[in-house]
Amino acid sequence: MDQTLPALRLAPPRAEIAALAARQHRAGGALIALLNKLGGGIEAQMALLPQGLQRQIERLVTGALQQGHAAASLGRRAPRLGHRAGPALAALSGAAGGAGGLATSLAELPFTVTLILHAIRRAAEDEGFDPDAPEIRAQCLQVFSAGSPLEADDGVNTAFLGARLTVTGPALQKLIASVAPRLAAALGQKLAAQAVPVLGAISGAALNAAYLSYYRELAQIRFALLRLAQTHGAEPVLTAFAEAAKPRPILRA
Repeated sequence: MDQTLPALRLAPPRAEIAALAARQHRAGGALIALLNKLGGGIEAQMALLPQGLQRQIERLVTGALQQGHAAASLGRRAPRLGHRAGPALAALSGAAGGAGGLATSLAELPFTVTLILHAIRRAAEDEGFDPDAPEIRAQCLQVFSAGSPLEADDGVNTAFLGARLTVTGPALQKLIASVAPRLAAALGQKLAAQAVPVLGAISGAALNAAYLSYYRELAQIRFALLRLAQTHGAEPVLTAFAEAAKPRPILRA
């Protein structure tokens, strides 16, 4: 009697997974590292943001996330301009937003969110996923659940590797409702950082570019892990990534 044998899965490539873990530790770059060192000043500025302004930021972000996939999907038909094009566009957007103070910075936020979402969708596409498939649309949105690059405990939450997503319209709206407050807080931190006197030389352009690069990096790591999980199984990939991401003890002679 014929029997169908289960497909054998090879062990996940530890070198690639270790490289992804190293990228997570470096996510954000030099500017984000500087901002983290100046965290106290940013927190003080955040405390000065009126509650009404924070709610306005959240409304803008929620609307941008609701419309973002439709707008960002148009970019699939645009020619690829290289790895630096996204941060460059984000920088231009940030410069335009910062030119007129708070009012123009707020008006610019939805465009920045769409740019970042477009970069996240590109990362999914680069790993062989269809960013317009409902479950991948959800995965793209969940990249924002990492919150702000100015939070020290940020990183790739690997719980998604074993998850089975059933994405309906209401489920997607619920996901947006859960993600929007974190992204709004992250963008609020960006506005607060721009108001710290010692950061006067750092424009909204540089901050926008840094934020886009941060979320794109997390997306590239996320979708690479998802690809590996589909090939090698979620549990082995999760175990290997958790091991590679552990801080190494400093050995002293």
